[in-house]
Amino acid sequence: MRQRAQDIYASAPMRHLLADETVAYMPDVRRCAGTRALLVSAAADDAPPNPPYLGQWITLRLAEGRLRGDVCASADEPLPFTDGAFDLILLRHALELAPLPLNEIVRVLAPGGLLVLTGVNPLSGWTPWWLWRTRGSETHARSPIQLAARLRRAEVQVERVQRVGQLLPLSTNSTGKLPGWLGGGYVLVARKKGPASAPTRLRPKPVTAPVRAGLAPGARRSSVS
Repeated sequence: MRQRAQDIYASAPMRHLLADETVAYMPDVRRCAGTRALLVSAAADDAPPNPPYLGQWITLRLAEGRLRGDVCASADEPLPFTDGAFDLILLRHALELAPLPLNEIVRVLAPGGLLVLTGVNPLSGWTPWWLWRTRGSETHARSPIQLAARLRRAEVQVERVQRVGQLLPLSTNSTGKLPGWLGGGYVLVARKKGPASAPTRLRPKPVTAPVRAGLAPGARRSSVS
């Protein structure tokens, strides 16, 4: 059965992969501290995690070449945020559906900030399944090795790259039956060079204008919920 590329993330194999990725990166995310965080996801119902020292999330969904959610923008244009706006950026399969500029991600990441990337490894057994389910829909998936090399050239320190998930995209989750390095997905954890932000309080302060903070001049809040 044919699917649009963005709809494939609702399939059982992808839901299992998303869950395995979360288990892999959550220890890193829980140690992250700061004021603002950004989630860009290809999954329609993806929600941000809740680390104890991050008080504000901006959530965007990538579909049909557009970013929708707390703000609305084209995926191939500069992000509508100021430089260094986010202490944590979590990209969940966001680089597979559109040529999201990686240099823009690095620009809006604060010095010392944490970047977490997840995706399907194009050099895995998942690629034929993807092409079959989407009838050859264009994918912008890049291998984690290529992404790590580009990040290093952008003065971003790659802390680890980890393969996760199942060897093949099965409808049942068989995590633990095969070595993790055979998985079809990956988690890449990196940190932008520079001093990291430190939490100023243990109890998060309520935010009255959660979206406007960190927006670039002239950017408008999206009316899409």
